[in-house]
Parts: sequence; structure tokens; C-alpha cells
Amino acid sequence: MLIKKNALLIIVFLALTCPVIAQPTIGIPAIKNYTHADYDAATEIWDINQDKNGILYFANNDGLLSFDGSHWKIYQMPNKAAIKSLAIDASGKIYCGGQDEIGYFFPDRDGILKFHSLKNLLPQKARQFADIWNVVLFNNEVFFRTIECIFELKDNEIKTFDAPGGWRMLSKAGPQLYADDKDSGFMIFRGNQWQHCCGTLPTASLQVTGIIEYKEDTLLVTTLKKGLFLLTGSSLIKKSTAIDNILNNDLVACTKKIGDDRYAIASAAKGLFIIDGKGNLVERISNNEGLQNNNIHAVLIDHDKNLWLGLEDGLDFINYNTSVKHIYPEKENQLKSNAAIVFDKKLFIGTSNGLYSIPLDEQQNDISKCKGTFTEVDNTRGQVWSFSEIDHNLIIGHQDGVMLLRNNHTESIYTGQGAWMFKPIPNSHDIITSTYTGLQLLQTANGNFTNAGKISGIYESLSTIARDNNNIIWASHPYRGIYKIQLSPDRKKIAIYTQYTEKSGLPSILNNHVYSIKNKIIAGTEKGIFEYSAVNNKFIRSAYFNPIFGDAVIEYLTEDKGGNIWFISNQRVGVIDFTKPSANKPYNVIYFPELAGQMVKGSGFIYPYDAENIFVGSTNGVFHLNYRQYVSTESKLNVLLTTVKTIAEKDSLIFGGYFMKNNRIIDVQHTKHIPTVTNHWNSFHFEYSSTLFAQKSNEEFTYKLIGFDKDWSNWSVKTEKDYTNLPYGTYTFSVKARNNLGNASAPVNYTFKVEPASYQTPWAYFFYVLIITCAIFAAARAQHKKFKAHQKRHEDEQKRLQYLHSLELDRNEKEIIALKNDNLETEINYKNKELATLTMHLVDRGRLLLNIKDELMALTKKLSIPDPVYQFRSVFKLLSDTDKNDDDWNHFAIYFDQVHNNFLSTMKTKFPGLSSTDLKLCAYLRLNLTSKEIAQLLNISLKGVEISRYRVRKKLNLSTDVHLYDFLIDITN
Repeated sequence: MLIKKNALLIIVFLALTCPVIAQPTIGIPAIKNYTHADYDAATEIWDINQDKNGILYFANNDGLLSFDGSHWKIYQMPNKAAIKSLAIDASGKIYCGGQDEIGYFFPDRDGILKFHSLKNLLPQKARQFADIWNVVLFNNEVFFRTIECIFELKDNEIKTFDAPGGWRMLSKAGPQLYADDKDSGFMIFRGNQWQHCCGTLPTASLQVTGIIEYKEDTLLVTTLKKGLFLLTGSSLIKKSTAIDNILNNDLVACTKKIGDDRYAIASAAKGLFIIDGKGNLVERISNNEGLQNNNIHAVLIDHDKNLWLGLEDGLDFINYNTSVKHIYPEKENQLKSNAAIVFDKKLFIGTSNGLYSIPLDEQQNDISKCKGTFTEVDNTRGQVWSFSEIDHNLIIGHQDGVMLLRNNHTESIYTGQGAWMFKPIPNSHDIITSTYTGLQLLQTANGNFTNAGKISGIYESLSTIARDNNNIIWASHPYRGIYKIQLSPDRKKIAIYTQYTEKSGLPSILNNHVYSIKNKIIAGTEKGIFEYSAVNNKFIRSAYFNPIFGDAVIEYLTEDKGGNIWFISNQRVGVIDFTKPSANKPYNVIYFPELAGQMVKGSGFIYPYDAENIFVGSTNGVFHLNYRQYVSTESKLNVLLTTVKTIAEKDSLIFGGYFMKNNRIIDVQHTKHIPTVTNHWNSFHFEYSSTLFAQKSNEEFTYKLIGFDKDWSNWSVKTEKDYTNLPYGTYTFSVKARNNLGNASAPVNYTFKVEPASYQTPWAYFFYVLIITCAIFAAARAQHKKFKAHQKRHEDEQKRLQYLHSLELDRNEKEIIALKNDNLETEINYKNKELATLTMHLVDRGRLLLNIKDELMALTKKLSIPDPVYQFRSVFKLLSDTDKNDDDWNHFAIYFDQVHNNFLSTMKTKFPGLSSTDLKLCAYLRLNLTSKEIAQLLNISLKGVEISRYRVRKKLNLSTDVHLYDFLIDITN
């Protein structure tokens, strides 16, 4: 009893004590907006929940919406009703309802979510109802709230509770279940019935919207328009907060406890408020901080302590538990920030429109958690380029020159040209300043700074400068390369300078930045990092940094107090951390994907104040990185295989993301649930993801199809993979995830089988063996037949050879005969030649005799010998007798018959009427002699030859169409 009284006194004291009204923290977490176009469903998100695997589920007007970090899915109710609330029990059942429908979604054997209706358990008269506005798990029961009725599901039975005025709220807090009735007010569920929570205290007018745990046995109650109350026992006491004026004029949609002494209050028009237990405002997140709209329906704190807001139009993710936050010096105006420094217990941020400062809470190690509002420092309007703390004084590089900050006010040291950077010379009072038009000399004494004038000798805009151990100044120009500057002893002028360009080892004269890192002069270029070599008096590629950066663009470098090197490369922020050596290197390179692409290009900067406060300039304000928290956060990486589809003419879902066994969700695939698909569906689509939603930009995946791939794939941000035309067999798809710190998850495996095609089954192979056996048998028979046929062919061939041999013999005999014929022909030819010779001899002799006779007659006439014929009759007779001598003819006839197959004998026999002169004519015609030649042989005229031809034709009885020569040729053939 005493404890209850003390608790009540504490509550009264807290309620009556006016809370300290504080400003929100200056660090704002990153907000990711998801529009209805992203999740491809209705705009409003009414409720949010998360299962044990990290998958998010949203109540949406189009149904149940799920998100695994990469892929969205929508599951509709059987009647396509809107879902306004949902709850997930320990077994993974997702309870929800809509108009005229209640039930739950649960995976089937293949891990695909299916809706299971419970409507049949309702009494017949209660089966028509409006929207289900709340679903609450209480003990082993499930409660569904409509405005008219609350349904209690217990032991597979549903009991109904009507409300006198209409149920307006249903919520579980601590060990109790609460509801709000329009007429009866605030109610509690006891003894299987609803009772008044606060006794006779009238609560109907409060219109309670939520109730959550507060402290010990005290609960925090939110009302629609009357602020917050504390409930202990049956006592309800008003709680004052720093946002009462807002809560009393806006609609409070819901409330969530999001951490120790942190409470999130979602309004219908003013965004999200986070307060502590005393009612102080810790943070406010609204349109100004990046929300899509200020009308919030639902709040969820996920497994990683980050916030999800279901909005009237869209969904927002707030990376609340983050080490990277945004600091805006002026929220209403986007200002490029190029400089930051912690000085005199304040944070100063230099922007494109002036200098802003905020006091720091010394008890907060993480500056982003400090509260307050930035104020503009007087007389600093314009571009602030840099800060430098010298002799406990802060000097500012500004577009109007150099300023000194004292007591939050500025004094001008140098005006005229803008000042970029400052480099004090050790053991002296001199400060070298790089300006728009060269170098300027500042001097300090007793805390006073004076302008000692321009350092003559160079007139260039030197945006970055560095100093080596010999007090030589190095400077870079964005378009002219790097300068090595040696000053005169009084530092009033430049004694000598050297310009380094491509000829001096630099890859280009463009966009070079010079720094002093690890006591070396190095240049960040568009092709990596180059180091000055005094021996060669030129820049050479840095052997130390080349394995880290290669040819990457280097935009900024700086070294922190611990010797770690912070850099901006290709618009990516990273650190070379020498406190965390890797396996084979004395350092570890860590990139921060959260900051990628948000720096000021060409004017990047990093200010590593300490391990918990790293400031990075951006196009709007600065980013704050708590590096110690970043590397120590050990979020357990997980990877989910959420979808497996087979691909053919139409995709077919074979795995929906949940491994099942005996109607229970398990972590790994059960061996009895290995699917087998036909060869026609041998192409597959896999979808995978990780539910570390805050590390989306840090995640990479690798996969391997065991049974097909030899090695793991390269790490990639891809969350899908296709395999096409896999041969039959058993495969296991395995996928892993890792983050930018090198931590990797355990793999998730999914095994499946591809059946062989019909021509690859055992029966097919049996059939193939049978066919081959039959083919061998048929081939053997065919071979036997072939052998028989070959044997027969051999015999036939032998017969043929014998026959050919006989033919060869005949051919040889014929050849012998032919040779004999050839010999005969040769002999005939020879005799023909003799005949021709003899004939020509006869012709010549006849011609000679005729010539002698003619010459003799001519001589007698010339000599005028009277009657010469008589005078030389003996001579003429001798010539005539010689001509008529038959010896030559007989000799000719003998040869002629031998050559021409007894031609003359045959003619005599066939044609006995032929005279010897006729036979001679026929012989001469057979030799194809001309008429003139025949006339000389026969010692007759040409006309006599023709007459003889005619006489012979008559004796031979030849018709006019038969040629005499042809007839004589054929007569002996």
C-alpha cells in the first residue's frame, strides 16, 4: 500500500512540475521516402509490423503489403477489401481483416503467403461488419476491433462484444488490454468482459487514441486533442509536456515507446514528436526535415531501432539509430557548407551565405545530440572558405578577406581579395595566407593580428597550400598545376618558385590539390596520388597510396590526430584507419556509402574533430559522423531468399520466401520440401535481399548455384539472378550478404531438382538399351547376311574373273589377230606403195614415150622431112609396141590383186564382159587416180577416158545414182 502511495505521489509531482522546454537535437537522421509509385499500391499506410525475419508488413487499402528491403509484394484479401490493421503472432501468422472478412495470412508448403478466412467462426448475425481498425494479440487470444464490435478469437472460436456508443480504440499495454467506447469511455478487459478502467471518472470525452508503457506500473495515455495522461491503477492524471500547445490543437494518431525514456507521438497534421520521460522535446521530424507529409497513421520501431512511419500518402523510413546525421545551419535555406570547426565551446559552420554557430553541451560527447538553434555570426555574410585556430584565436578565410572571431563577433584583418587558407610558420609570428591573387603575409603578436602585406612574386589564385619541414610553401592552382615557393628571409617576397606540370610527373595541370600528409608533400590528382621526389625534383606515383586508390580521382585529403587519413575520392568519403589493421596490411580502408555523391564538388572538406565527431561538407549543411559508433555497431547481417520462380511461357512461383516444416516456419529448407520441376521449366529467377534497411547503401551480395557454378560470383548490389536452360540434376542456390566493414552473413540455401526430359528418363534409357540391343542383333544378322552375300559375291567374282580371264584370252587372241592384221595392213601398205611406185613409173614412162613421139614429130616437121610417119615408121612402131607391152600390166595386176583382195579376179568372175582395158580402168579408178593420169596410162585422150567410164558403167549395170568409185570399193569388202 505504501508503494502505491509513493508511486502516486511521484506521478502527481511529475504532472505538476513544469517540464524544461528544450530545442530538438541539431543532428537529423537520414529519411528515406517511399511513394505509392515505389510500392505500387494504394497511397495510405494504416499500420506497420515486422516478423522475426525482419520482413515488414503494411496495412494498405489494396491489401497486405510486404517489403524485404529490395522487393515489394502485395497480397489481396479474398474480397479485395482494404486492410487497416495487422498483428503477427509468434508462429508467423499475420492476422488482419477488412469489410466482411477476418483471418490471417500464412505460408503454404511452398512458402507462399495464402489467406485463411476465419469468418465462418463468427455468429451468423455478426458476419457483416465494416473495417477492422485494430488487431491486438493478447495472451493466447486475438482481438479484432470494428467500430460496432470487438471480436475475440480464442481456441478456434470467436466471441463478440458490442459497444454502446462505438469502439474507438483497442490496445495492449503491459499485461492488460484496453479499449475506448464513445459512451462508456476508457475500458479494460477483465474476467472475459469489458469494465470501466478509471472507476467513476468520466473519460468518454477524452477520446483515448493510444496507451503505452511508461515507467514501472505507470502507463502513458494519449488522447485525440487533450494531450497526454499518466495512468496508474485506476488513476488518470494529466501530464504536461513541451508540446502541449500542439497536442491540444492537433489530432494525435498514435504513440510508440521507441527506447529508454523516448516516446514517439505521431500527429495528424504536425509530423512526429519525440519526447523524453519529462515531456521535453527531443526531436521533431516533419516536412521541414524530409517527411513526405505530416499526416501520420502508424509508427514502428524495427529490430534495428529505426523508425517507419505510415503516412496518409506514402511511407517514410527514419534511420533513427544511426551514426550519420545531417546538421542544417539554416533549415529554411539550403546552404553549401565548406568549413566547420569546434572552437570556444561552440560549433561553427561556414556556408556559402555566412558563418553560423551553436553552443555545445559539454556533457554530450556526440555533438549531433546537442540541442539548440544555430545563429548567424554578425558581419559574415558571404562565402566562408576555411577556419584556422592560431594562438587560441579563430581566423576565418572569407570571400571578402581575412576575419578574426572574438566573442562571437568578427574583426577584419585583411580586406580586398578573398582568402582561401592559412599556414602558420613554426617558431615565428608569420602566417602565410593563400588568396584569390597570390599569397598574403599575416603576423601575430600578443593576440593581435596584422596584415603585413602582399608577398610579391606570384599572382595566382592558390586554393590549397601546404608547408613542408623546410618551411617551403607548396600551393596548387586548379588549372595551372602545383607551385613550390621559397620565400625570402623576411617573407615579404618570393625568392624563387617552380611550377610543376605534366613535364614534372603530374598526369595533368588540371584539378590538382597539394597536401602535407605523413610529413610528405603529396598531390591529389585526377589519376590518383602522386608524391614529390626531392631526388628527381618531380612528382612520381605514390607507391604507398597507389594500391589503395589506383587511378581514382582524389578530391580531398586530411590527417586526423590519430594519424588516420580521411579522403574524398570520386565523390565517396572514406578513411584509411591505421588503428584497425587488416590481415596483410597495417591499415583498413573504410568507405561510407551513406555520404556518397553529396559533397561539394571541387570544394570538399572533412573536419575530423575526434572519433565521435567527423564533419563532412555537403551541398546543404554538413554531415556528422560518429565514427566510433559506426565501426562498433554490430548489426547482425542477414540475407533472405524471398522468391524463386520458374520461367517459361508464363512465370510460375515455386517458393515464396518462407521455409516450412509440418506447417511451421523454420530457418532452413526441409529436406522433404525440395521441389522437383519438369525439364520444360528449367529456367529460374531468384530474388534475395537483406532486412538491414539502414544499410541498404552498404550492402553487397554474392551467389553461387551449386551444381552449376564453379565459384561464387563477384560481390554486387544486384538482388536478382536468372539461370536459363539448366540441364537436369539437383542444384542448390546459395546467397550471402556483406557490408562496407567487411562483415558477411551466413549463406541461405535453396535446393531444387530439374527432372530429365522424357528422352532422359530411366525408362527412356531402358528403351535406348533395348533399341541398341535390337540394333546390335539386327546388325549381327545383317552382318551375317552381308557375309553370305559377300561370300556369294566372292564366288560370283571368281566366276567373273574366270570369265574375264577367258575374255582376256580371247582378247589376247584377237590382239594377236589384230597384230597379224596390222602386219598384213603394213604389208598391204607396203605393196600399195609399190603399186603406187609402179603406177607412177608407168605413168612416167607413158608420158616419156608420148613426149618422145611428140618431139620426134616436131623434129621431122622442123627438118621438113617428107612423109615422116613413113620415114620413121619403125621408130613409131617401136614406141607403140613398147606402150602395148603387157609385161608391166601383168606385173601390176599381180600386186594389185594381192593388195586389194583379188579385185581384178573378182571383177573378171562377176563381170566376164569386161575387157582388159575395162579392167585396167577399174583398177586405176580403184586407186583413185585422176582422169588425166588414167588417160596417160591408157595412152588415150581424156574424152576417151570418159567414154571408157560410160562403157564400164553399162557393163556393170549401174544406175546413175551409184558412184562408180564407191561401187568398186564395196565390191571386194
